[in-house]
Amino acid sequence: MPVTPLKHSAMLSGLALACSLTAASASAADEPLKIGMSFQELNNQYFVTMQEALEEAASSIGAELIITDARHDVAKQVNDVEDLIQRDIDILLLNPTDSVGVETAVLSAQEAGVTTIAIDAQANGPIDGFVGSKNYDAGYKACEYLADALGGEGQVALLDGIPVVPILQRIEGCEAALGEHEGIEIVGKQNGRQERTHAMTVTENLIQANPELDGVFSVNDIGSLGALIAIDSSGRDIKLVSVDGHPEAIAAIQQPDSAFIATSAQYPRDMVRLGLGLGLAKHWGASTAPAEIPIDIELIDREKAADFSW
Repeated sequence: MPVTPLKHSAMLSGLALACSLTAASASAADEPLKIGMSFQELNNQYFVTMQEALEEAASSIGAELIITDARHDVAKQVNDVEDLIQRDIDILLLNPTDSVGVETAVLSAQEAGVTTIAIDAQANGPIDGFVGSKNYDAGYKACEYLADALGGEGQVALLDGIPVVPILQRIEGCEAALGEHEGIEIVGKQNGRQERTHAMTVTENLIQANPELDGVFSVNDIGSLGALIAIDSSGRDIKLVSVDGHPEAIAAIQQPDSAFIATSAQYPRDMVRLGLGLGLAKHWGASTAPAEIPIDIELIDREKAADFSW
């Protein structure tokens, strides 16, 4: 069962306790803990920020850390996890590139006795825990802000992404928020692949196909930055909202008269630290450790952008 979301300070205190217990236990062991982290990609500052935080946390407890990059290829990710298992990891932190496609890897980890925690995106199969943002809220809040900025009327297009649960939830939340306004019509939903260049091309096509387009929602900031190029090039008054809190997106939101008006920000550092803490607790048999830790998001508009960073 999901736990009630905690404040960041309380969650990080729990992580500190887990790390302290782990360090004490590891000091009596012959070998340090071995932790594997399989990322869906590392060509994104969001995940690089997560990697940096994990490296700091693993170092602080004297654990060995092995990191792999699936490059959005689920077959590669499954092979990466199999390799990590062969290298005798104790804990697997899994950031799926495909929630369904990684199930065979999860099953392999369970068979090998590896504690598995899904990070950022859910994974099918017998995982031991999940830490991720409240992605429905992220989509809802971004599109609620967009609807208000449009005065409750207009045409909106959606830039979808890869087939993982968080992306589906963001779209679901966005559609729910827009659906509360009778004057707003969703005129298109296409896959921007969460990539700058592809999202730019898709947005150009959406603008050309919908001459009355008023707004765009992107499921992530990297895609939104491509969409922003297309919007600016069109010379049209089209408002853009997104999800992540990426430094480039925050900078774009602060620009005078920017089409980019808000993003639902996540906290990648806290997410991976909590994922590690949950993995440590599960590995050492903590009976009260939760199965899921949801993390709040924060809507960042122009007013808040100057004071926000990961």
